[in-house]
Amino acid sequence: MERATRQNTAIREAIEAAGRPLTPTEVLDEARRHVAALGLATVYRNLKALVDAGAVQVVTLPGEVPRYEVARMRHHHHFRCDTCQRVFDVHQCPGDLASLAPPGFAVARHEITLYGQCSDCRPAGKVRARKKARPAHPHEHN
Repeated sequence: MERATRQNTAIREAIEAAGRPLTPTEVLDEARRHVAALGLATVYRNLKALVDAGAVQVVTLPGEVPRYEVARMRHHHHFRCDTCQRVFDVHQCPGDLASLAPPGFAVARHEITLYGQCSDCRPAGKVRARKKARPAHPHEHN
């Protein structure tokens, strides 16, 4: 990684503080809070350097611009809000999906993306109604 500058420090801190994957434009918006003159080309250059250094990883959703999040060793999935298009981490995994593969195939890894509305975009009444309807057992699914 290049020497630390105000720009790359602001970019790294924006990604770390977000707690969710960010598009380059979202990184720019957040990092500009600390370095007002920051440009998108600088963001892209620093994102590449952060990925190359292993500090940041790319989150790719089909048909969308790549997003960036803090590199993690732990396997996780993502949720994309259909209304605001933000992406959030999902910290649960259904586990081994080998039984879904065709006979004779070997599953090496999987990625799951959930789609819907985040809590900010969902009408308040629907959020409350869903909370009441949750199953009593945490492993029970509807």
